[in-house]
Amino acid sequence: MKGIVFNLLEEAVSKDFGEATWDRLLDDANLDGAYTSLGSYDDAEVFRLVEVASAALKIPPQDVLRWFGRRAMPLLVARYPAFFSSHTGARSFLLTLNSLIHPEVRKLYPGATPPVFDFDTTDSETLVIGYNSARKLCALAEGFMQGAAEHYGQQPSIRESECMHEGAGKCTFHVRFQA
Repeated sequence: MKGIVFNLLEEAVSKDFGEATWDRLLDDANLDGAYTSLGSYDDAEVFRLVEVASAALKIPPQDVLRWFGRRAMPLLVARYPAFFSSHTGARSFLLTLNSLIHPEVRKLYPGATPPVFDFDTTDSETLVIGYNSARKLCALAEGFMQGAAEHYGQQPSIRESECMHEGAGKCTFHVRFQA
């Protein structure tokens, strides 16, 4: 996993809970925490941090990931405003993940392996999003969807109908956005 993910996690935790909390998570996870944005790190490290945060907060790991995705979105907007400025809503932004956003991510962070999304746009009210990644971080993706909606001043309604954690080949989300 690229270091930018760890940098975003550190910033989100420090902003919401203080730097001492981030340091405590690193200590409890037995990690040194020296992450550079362009560096590549073992996926197990982020899973370990989520596990430790889950135990400390007494909430499921999936909820930690959703929180992180939601809180990371404003940080991404601040770092990469050009990715967001041409969109008026979360739907149009999310539809550019494979064609615009993730190719740029690969340029900025060589070796990055972002998830692959597929979209069903036949219903103008509901965007159906398929998520596929060997990391199975579907809860993080859901948090990013929520964070994107909030960035555009929308309230999302997100329902997951299939999940890789339950044996599905991909995770499928049905997302509605309301102003």
